This record gives sequence, C-alpha cells and structure tokens, in this order.
Amino acid sequence: MNLKATLRETTGNGPSRVLRRDGKIPAILYGPKTEPVKLTIDKLDLEPIFKGGSVTQKLLNLEVSGMDGARKTMIKEMQRHPTSKHLLHLDLYEVSMGHKIKVMVPVVATGKAKGVELGGMLQIIRRELEVLCLPDQIPDSISIDVTDLNMGESFHVQDLQLAEGIEVPADVNFTILTVLGGKAESAEGEDEEEESAEAEE
Repeated sequence: MNLKATLRETTGNGPSRVLRRDGKIPAILYGPKTEPVKLTIDKLDLEPIFKGGSVTQKLLNLEVSGMDGARKTMIKEMQRHPTSKHLLHLDLYEVSMGHKIKVMVPVVATGKAKGVELGGMLQIIRRELEVLCLPDQIPDSISIDVTDLNMGESFHVQDLQLAEGIEVPADVNFTILTVLGGKAESAEGEDEEEESAEAEE
C-alpha cells in the first residue's frame, strides 16, 4: 500500500497538538540502517491502511517529500490517547526485502470440530502467532482446520503446515487451540463450587 509523508522539523507536545488539529499525524521513520527521521502524515492518507486486516502486517510503500526514492516500511508502533483512542503518533520501521522479519499474524479456525458437535467447546488459546518471514510473504492469517479435533484434543504449534519460507520461531511446542469437554467440565466446575460453598459454611 502507498503512503505519503513530509519531513517535520518541529518537536514537542505543542507543535504535535497543532498538527493533529490540522488533520495530520506526527511520525518517525527508523530502521537497522536508517537514521531516525521525523515525519508528518495526513490523517486521510492513513484511512485506507486502517481498513481491513491487522495494520502492523501491512507492507507500506512510503514516499517522503524531500527524500529520494520510496522506502518499504511497516507500522511498528501506534500511540493512541488513553480515553478517546485517537491516533497520536506513528512509528514506521524501514525493512529490507531480503531479510526476514517477525510479525504477529491472527489465527483463524475453520470447520466444525467433532468434539464441538458432541457438546464440547472450542477454545482458542493463541489468537495471534509470531511468524518469521520475508516482508512480502506476510500471511493475512493462519488457518487451522479443526474438523478432526475431538473433545480433549489440542492443536499445537508443531502441527502447523505453513507455506515455504514462513516459520514460527517458538522454542516450546505450545497449544494454539483445544476442544474442551463442555458438559463434563461444567459438571466438575459445579462440584468444585459446591465443595467450596460447603467449606465456607
């Protein structure tokens, strides 16, 4: 996606508030081989980027007025007002297309698990996974077919079948999702509550 910006000379809270009142967002560009550069971005230019999908997954073609050539960047951090949630500041990270980066990708469960049909409940433990890949290989999501999962069964990170060049840099084979035995576990929970109540009495 394309994004335009201009160089910014002013710093501090006062000038930043003025920018935001004028419909602009202060930002900074940096990277492993990029000296920090202060920028100003028109809020309207950000609207297409914030529509659909995770913002931090999107590869941006940044053009800065006064700087030669476009730069491949990603949104590294967003600062928002604690109550209004209005965008206050953006951190843009310049990436190298030949080097893998770590990004968070949402998990999507597809199908209906056998265990759910038998009265169980699907519990997604990790709704996002950190993946390592090239900037132009970032997946929109990681789909997991849960059809064959029965009650009490789980899907772990080592069960993933990812596209070539994409990996999950995890040291532990953690659980991504599981099918809970709904009725049995509910009964156990009720028994525990009754025992707790009796103990209190």
